[in-house]
Amino acid sequence: MSGNAHQAAPVLPVRGRLRPLDLREVRIAGGFWAERQAVNGGATLDHIAYWLEREGWVRNFDLAVDGDLAGERRGREFSDSEIYKFLEAMAWEIGRTNDPDLESRFRALVRRVGAAQEPDGYLNTKFGRPGQEPRWSDLEWGHELYCIGHLVQAAVARARTRPNADDGLLQIACRAADHLCDTFGADGIDSVCGHPVVETALVELARVTGQDRYLTQAAIFVDRRGHGRLSDIEFGREYFQDETPIRQATVLRGHAVRANYLAAGAVDVAVELKDASLLDAVRGQWHQAVTRRTYVTGGQGSRHQDEAFGGDWMLPPDRAYSETCAGIGSVMLAWRLLLADGESRYADLIERTLFNVVSTSPSTDGRSFFYTNTLHRRELGTVPDADRPSLRAAASLRAPWFEVSCCPTNVARTMASLSAYVATCDDEGLQLHQYLPGTIAHRLPDGRERRLVISTDYPHDGEIRVRVDSDDDRPWSLSLRVPDWGVDGATVTVDGATRPVAPGVVTEQRTWRRGDEVVLSLPMVPRFTYPDSRIDAVRGCVAVERGPLVFALESVDVPEVATVDELRIDTSRAPRLVDGRIVVRCRRVRPRDHEWPYRADAAESSPAPVEMFDEVALVPYHAWANRGPSTMRVWIPVDGDLPDDGRARS
Repeated sequence: MSGNAHQAAPVLPVRGRLRPLDLREVRIAGGFWAERQAVNGGATLDHIAYWLEREGWVRNFDLAVDGDLAGERRGREFSDSEIYKFLEAMAWEIGRTNDPDLESRFRALVRRVGAAQEPDGYLNTKFGRPGQEPRWSDLEWGHELYCIGHLVQAAVARARTRPNADDGLLQIACRAADHLCDTFGADGIDSVCGHPVVETALVELARVTGQDRYLTQAAIFVDRRGHGRLSDIEFGREYFQDETPIRQATVLRGHAVRANYLAAGAVDVAVELKDASLLDAVRGQWHQAVTRRTYVTGGQGSRHQDEAFGGDWMLPPDRAYSETCAGIGSVMLAWRLLLADGESRYADLIERTLFNVVSTSPSTDGRSFFYTNTLHRRELGTVPDADRPSLRAAASLRAPWFEVSCCPTNVARTMASLSAYVATCDDEGLQLHQYLPGTIAHRLPDGRERRLVISTDYPHDGEIRVRVDSDDDRPWSLSLRVPDWGVDGATVTVDGATRPVAPGVVTEQRTWRRGDEVVLSLPMVPRFTYPDSRIDAVRGCVAVERGPLVFALESVDVPEVATVDELRIDTSRAPRLVDGRIVVRCRRVRPRDHEWPYRADAAESSPAPVEMFDEVALVPYHAWANRGPSTMRVWIPVDGDLPDDGRARS
């Protein structure tokens, strides 16, 4: 394998249908995502640093040096990984902004981490020292390999944004990875980690260093999985994806974060080794999970007890776990499949998940987070204590920190590297997958540069104007994604000629000149969305969407009602855009109380209508719970029965 540490992107396959652009070639210049990147860099990173120090998770590395770990260590067994994800976020942010203060803080943190590494390369603050459990003694729950995986990912980010940096992080990670390969290679411990992530990390390390042993080890881990090497647990080995080999599995299952991370690593291995059967297996698993086990927001995971996928069509909105980290894992997997296959359906899911899961987790100030992302809040939330970590799923409003605080650091590293997921290239030209105002300046191997300027107020407006800002003496292709929701009314305009386009990809090939322009117009009319009839939990309900955004009914917008569960939506009137807000018509109902909650008479069991509200404003789902405690629902019961085809009567 030939390494490449000089291009900055989280995923750099050496082969595939599409190639990612360097994140420095894509500049986000304003709008929705620029605002969130600014908050991430200006508030979230400092917030994370404060809590990592306050909770003593960074100090664990100092204690390791001083020999005091056994009695003083703080945090869960995987707390080391949060420091590594934070380092990764800092590395991407430094690559994006060249912030000298952040650079200094990054180096100081690397020194504290590196000082705790043992001579043979092992690095973990929970295991292996006097008074602690032995190394590798709890592969089901210990997360040792998982932590090394995040260490490696931080080092990869650093190597790609600052090649030849002298801070030593890449060397620390390579020593840890070498020790891992020596310990778990073909003749070593015949097992895997209870939480995947090391697989994809090792592949990226191989891509950075050119060392094939890391790729070989990743492939070993992928093929070991599913053969019952981990101990059985109350949730079953499916929780670890260790009950069925990945080549035989038909759907993503078990713990949703683990499932997505493992599948992403399998795609990396398959692409590098040209393993078509492995890639086909993951494609099939992704398709089944997306079409049967994914929420309208893009969220995944419907079971609280094990943070897991439920069975097909088990998508209860009020019990949606939809962990933020599972959404990020879904983006990681879909991006890898997009690079491998070039199909727009992967970018469609990335868009949906970014707008409605990843951007929902952080508050507007970037200092509190949702761990889980419910689609129905029945009771007013409780404001979390600002001075203590919340239980991970217990926070009914965004919390500043969690006892298991994987989501804040995961959001931070994703936001910092976001520009790497916008566009790709191939031998024919450039492809735009996500829409935002900014510029692309892609340098070809022969030194020529292709530059684009993108002007749009997406997702609030459906016009995406792409202007070519460079001249060329030979033809090349410019491709734009038409989202799956753009079924009716999407058009593209070139040279003043407008034509309709269907969901998928629209491509224009020509010898482009500076000033040439392509305008993609997407229908942004608010729309009702109807669930598959097999999703029992939302039968008789509708959701409202506009463009890529899912909307929610939040009680702060209807002060006349105690809870949004008192409202039924009138689908005979389409949702409308009024003064920048989506409004719908709703009827308030009053439930009838009985001694027994089941009746022989349907009319007696139905709630009594009370009053009609002509214009009830909805809020973008990503923005809910920013105005204090509230009740909320995405799927809204219909006022009256739906006809057999599942659509409202006109």
